[in-house]
Amino acid sequence: MAADLTSLAAQFHAWTDERAAELAVFRHEHPSSVSDRLELGRGLMALLAADGWSLRGWPEDVGGSGGDIRERAVLYDQLEGAGIGVPEQFTVIETVGPAVIRFAPTLAKELLLPYLRGEELWCQGFSEPEAGSDLASLRCRAVPTGGGFLVSGQKIWSSYGHLADRMVALVRTGSAESRHRGLTMLMVDLSGPGITRRPIRLANGEEELSEVFFDDAPVAGSSLIGEVDKGWSVAMYLLQFERGMYAWLRMARLRGRLARLARRVDPADPIGCREVGRALAAQRALRARTWHTIARLAEGETPGPETSVDKVLLATAEQAVADAARAVDLAAFTFATEDLDDARSEWFYTRAASIYGGSAEVQRSILADHVLKLPSEGKA
Repeated sequence: MAADLTSLAAQFHAWTDERAAELAVFRHEHPSSVSDRLELGRGLMALLAADGWSLRGWPEDVGGSGGDIRERAVLYDQLEGAGIGVPEQFTVIETVGPAVIRFAPTLAKELLLPYLRGEELWCQGFSEPEAGSDLASLRCRAVPTGGGFLVSGQKIWSSYGHLADRMVALVRTGSAESRHRGLTMLMVDLSGPGITRRPIRLANGEEELSEVFFDDAPVAGSSLIGEVDKGWSVAMYLLQFERGMYAWLRMARLRGRLARLARRVDPADPIGCREVGRALAAQRALRARTWHTIARLAEGETPGPETSVDKVLLATAEQAVADAARAVDLAAFTFATEDLDDARSEWFYTRAASIYGGSAEVQRSILADHVLKLPSEGKA
């Protein structure tokens, strides 16, 4: 397999050389606006799909060209290595796509290929105002209507939720007391009635996240992912890929940023060199750990709570790279210079890396309880 992946990387590298003129626009600095970045990503996704690259590693029966997820990992790594930013749309499909394929193959057959061509954008609807890391307490409710569901409630912190076409939403179909046993996963068409979306303006000025309100929004029964009241198992399956492939994709982006920083740091600057070195160590640790998780997924294994390590390492690496960028430009970082706007924006954004998707404290508690089997507080 290693030889096959090496050959695949070489083939893709040759393709980027052949298509250099068409790919030039994607090698430029990414636009600051989220909507502009997504629009740029659509163009690259169309090009990758037309030549079959983004179809690799996805099952043939839902529109892919076969192979396993390591082929997708090579694609993302090679894109960033060539100085071409991975479209942000891939972060969503890598998180929710495998769960849709496994638990709703008919939906996947209809929707995956248009997504990979850049024709659609999905988002993930898990968190709520009073249900973040504790998903079993969520309250957004779906009431069966015979032919489908009526959804009422709110989701928050959904990436691209105000721009997306569909949401993979975890909703409550059982009683509040049923906790994780009364949850259901749905693919919600966000263009339907009874849905209001509002972007959330972040401290860095971007509007990437959103809150979504449902007021008896009708959702077709064919949009069910898995079974009614069995959404927890779908969510747990999904989280493996959020910790595995999603983390790998983020790692590939960090690799590109670090390469640019390393070229700019002054060898006579001890602070800048130290911070770049620390960031490189964090990125390499994340790379090694995440590849291990991807390899297990490719072999059909089900990684358990130990994937919380991946989440902790991802947050550590993202913050370390942003801190290194600040150290390299320390003198100018605090001033309103336009050329550093993106670096400042990225630094602000990464402060939340140890909170979103499950806080670092929660991840360490999972590791302590379920991996290390440490005694609970107050017990010998």
